[in-house]
Amino acid sequence: MNETIAAIATPFGPGAIALIRLSGEESLSVAGKALGMDCEQQEARRVTRADVRSSAGDVIDDVLVTVFRRPHSYTGENLVEISCHGGVLVVQRVLDRLLECGARSAMAGEFSQRAFLNGKMDLTQAEAVMDVIGAQTDLALRAAQQQLGGKIGLETEEIRSLLLQIVAQIEAYIDFPDEDITPQTGEALAGQLALAQSRIESLLATAQQGRILREGARVVIYGEPNVGKSSLLNILLGQERAIVSDTAGTTRDTVEEVINLGGFPVRLIDTAGHRETIDELERAGVERTLDKVAHADLVLEVVDSSAPRGESLLRSEGKNPRRLLVLNKCDLPRHSDWSGGSDLVEISCAEGWGLDRLISAIVEEFTQGDGTWGHDAVAVNVRHQSCLRRARGALEEAYGQLRGGVGPEFVAVDLRLALDAIGEVAGRVEAEELLGEIFGQFCIGK
Repeated sequence: MNETIAAIATPFGPGAIALIRLSGEESLSVAGKALGMDCEQQEARRVTRADVRSSAGDVIDDVLVTVFRRPHSYTGENLVEISCHGGVLVVQRVLDRLLECGARSAMAGEFSQRAFLNGKMDLTQAEAVMDVIGAQTDLALRAAQQQLGGKIGLETEEIRSLLLQIVAQIEAYIDFPDEDITPQTGEALAGQLALAQSRIESLLATAQQGRILREGARVVIYGEPNVGKSSLLNILLGQERAIVSDTAGTTRDTVEEVINLGGFPVRLIDTAGHRETIDELERAGVERTLDKVAHADLVLEVVDSSAPRGESLLRSEGKNPRRLLVLNKCDLPRHSDWSGGSDLVEISCAEGWGLDRLISAIVEEFTQGDGTWGHDAVAVNVRHQSCLRRARGALEEAYGQLRGGVGPEFVAVDLRLALDAIGEVAGRVEAEELLGEIFGQFCIGK
């Protein structure tokens, strides 16, 4: 934490400009050596033109320099940002010069980790930085920005404050046993515990929404060979991603793409046609298909409108995932078995119609008509879930013991466990291994 770090903060590859960051106690003097100027006298947040020079005095690049003084910077430390030309070689040469002048290469996520350790953001906000970078739809970006604004941290801090009040009352009773807790006080404590449990449950209820916003809903295109599964994938993507052929068994493996359907993030998965086969490769593809179906959030079961209606393949396999029946090839003469109905969506991949209705139906499956889906703030991730579930379990133990008349010492122990678990969500309980795991997923320079 006492060392000055430097890293390229923009993607690798040629571009108009690139950004290099320095942060740390000596960042101003390190930058000054490379630039041949006194950065200590540089006005904060004012862009200045300068030259980065080699140790021999040769100009490496003509750059723009901005100084951010602690604590008013992203990391809470003295920070310098250098904007240079975006060629691969020139960017590397500028970085090498900064390292030569006394900085060291930053590790993945080290800038954001320093921001967290210096109190510029809590752990949920630090995680939201990567969610903002990775957002692929407006809904995902909105949720990430809400978390970056500290909404999850605020929610968990309010729960933690409530638990601290309960712990204070119980431990006061332990320290002063002569001050007996009246039945009314006991009932009040139980009510407060129930309130804390309710708020934790509300946060946990957002987990599925959070997963979908971050990763995309897993939507599997499923059906017999030659019903138009790959054609449907291609037309939804707007490109020829999968091979389309009249020959059965063309698709041997799953094809997966993340797309934006009506503002909704979807991980669309095309699968091998389901049929009995003696071909070893095709059979492996069918087995992989069934695995994808088993883990799907929604299955689009595609059928041919010109063929007789048979039993659902999903039911015949003993699987009952959420599904939409998609009647394709509706531009052809329709078999009498298909007389329409509310349980199916009619489309024609060949003619390109019916797709708007299909997209609307997919979105409806997840939002269930809730117009605020994805607009509300809190959408916890997997790590948050683990912490909240541990807190919930400890509170259930504490609640049972409080209602059962068990000694207050045991209740206090469970409440302390719940406090620690809740504190981990926003990083109130620091653990070096936890921080390393989280910030190790970041890109260099962030």
